[in-house]
Amino acid sequence: MNPAVVVVHGGGASNISKDRKERVRQGIVKAATVGYNILKEGGSAVDAVEGAVTVLEDDPEFNAGCGSVLNENGEVEMDASIMNGKDLSAGAVSAVRCVANPIKVARLVMEKTPHCFLTDQGAAKFAAASGIPTIPGEQLVTERNKKRLENEKLQKSDYQKNLGTVGAVAVDCRGNVAYATSTGGIVNKMLGRVGDTPCIGKTLEEAADASLGYMKSKVKGVGGVILVNKAGDWAVKWTSTSMPWGAAKDGKLYSGIDLGDTSITDLP
Repeated sequence: MNPAVVVVHGGGASNISKDRKERVRQGIVKAATVGYNILKEGGSAVDAVEGAVTVLEDDPEFNAGCGSVLNENGEVEMDASIMNGKDLSAGAVSAVRCVANPIKVARLVMEKTPHCFLTDQGAAKFAAASGIPTIPGEQLVTERNKKRLENEKLQKSDYQKNLGTVGAVAVDCRGNVAYATSTGGIVNKMLGRVGDTPCIGKTLEEAADASLGYMKSKVKGVGGVILVNKAGDWAVKWTSTSMPWGAAKDGKLYSGIDLGDTSITDLP
């Protein structure tokens, strides 16, 4: 039997303000704990990553779900994707509005359609037909993100450097691996803009090396990755100053935000 492992992240950032760090850490710890408990109760890796990312989508401290940044019209449009390593099936959605948890829609795309990617109105129609509750778009808009948009339009902010995705990877006791990721994108993006979050790509190591290498050398950007293999080995890497992360394995919870900052506690 393989060890159950889940690793989560809250997005790479150049800095996280002191007043937010504890709230961010608590959100990461909660997501990792929820995902790990799903695995310990016999759930699949797909169940675990969906559960962990749902926690982060429900936390306004993260750029996903109810914490998503706003597009040029002051609206929330979200992207998400999920993959089951057992059979390499995948599902993704982009430019999704008026749902609390786009990762749930992405999973339904993976499991209930012959496609792997739906967008905008097609994704919305499918979500409604699948029983995903529709909520008013305004319910996803926070005062913090209104201010972010205002500052970005005035070109007074560094907010683009402090954004990112949320994500989770897991391996279950049967050795099956899965990942899930979700984001609100970038502040003041054009209507309908789709980022890389919902795009299914390369193998894990190739994607990690290619993405971080490209960001550093070509666009002078930074980022981070979380990794897990079927043997239960895990790792967290980032080139940004900070990246909230958490991992749960063998009854232990590991978490951190800054380089060299690692906390290890027993899981309840």
